[in-house]
Amino acid sequence: MKNRIMLVLITAFLAIAAISQAGNTPAPLSTQELKKIVGSNGKPTVVFFQNPFGQPCRFQKEILEKLHQNRKGNFNIVGVSTNNQSDQRAFYDYGVRSLPSLVLVDKKGKIERIFPPGIQTVETLTTALDGVK
Repeated sequence: MKNRIMLVLITAFLAIAAISQAGNTPAPLSTQELKKIVGSNGKPTVVFFQNPFGQPCRFQKEILEKLHQNRKGNFNIVGVSTNNQSDQRAFYDYGVRSLPSLVLVDKKGKIERIFPPGIQTVETLTTALDGVK
C-alpha cells in the first residue's frame, strides 16, 4: 500500500513538473528535421515519437494526418522514429520512454504541452492546437 501511494505521488510530481516547464522550455532540436521545421514557418508543431511498425503508433499517425488535412495544414508534424538511428537523441532530450508520444511546440519553438503517452484523440489535439499562443 505504501509503495502504491509513493508511486502515485512520484508520478503526480513528475507530471506537474513537466506541465510547469511547458511554455518556458525551448524545444530541443535534436534532429535535422526538428531543426528545419520547429518554429520555422510561424505554425505550431506536433512532434510525434513513434515506432512506425507498432499498431498504436500507426493509429496515432492516421489521426494526426486526418487532423492535419481537416485543419488545412495550419500546423506542422515532425516524426521521430525508433527506426532512425539519428533520431535517438531526441527521445532522450524530450524524455520519451513510451510510444506513441506527442509534444506540442508553439510558433516560437517553445514546448507548449507534453501529452501523456498513448493515443490522443482528434478532440484532444484540436483543443490543444486551438490553445496555442
